[in-house]
Amino acid sequence: YSSYDNLELVESLGAKPFIPFKSNAKAVAKSHRRPASKTWTRLYHYFQLNREEFLPHYHRRSNVESTFSMIKRVIGDTLRSKDPVGQINETLLMVVCHNIRCLIHEMIKLGITPMLEGTACAPVLEAVRQLPAR
Repeated sequence: YSSYDNLELVESLGAKPFIPFKSNAKAVAKSHRRPASKTWTRLYHYFQLNREEFLPHYHRRSNVESTFSMIKRVIGDTLRSKDPVGQINETLLMVVCHNIRCLIHEMIKLGITPMLEGTACAPVLEAVRQLPAR
């Protein structure tokens, strides 16, 4: 992730890149293709001198990547829709399905029986608990 091109691209889009540098990275790295990058040097110093501020931002990005990985592993990473609007809707539905799956997992793990409109969902939870484990 930490490359000249990636850092420059993220900044050109108006975002702040929270990409950790490798342990062997240098403050004034020189590429074989071009001179030292001001963006690289500035972000390298920020990373080295402001770890307490940097790490929470990086952790959020890491959580998002983990979520994407979970969705792709369980639901898949291909979209069947050809239309761009259909692809967006299909992607949003994948996220909803992932959230429902996580909610059911935690309900079972914590032994929570939800109440909907005053009616217990115990029969549904019991049916889910009876499903064979993977």
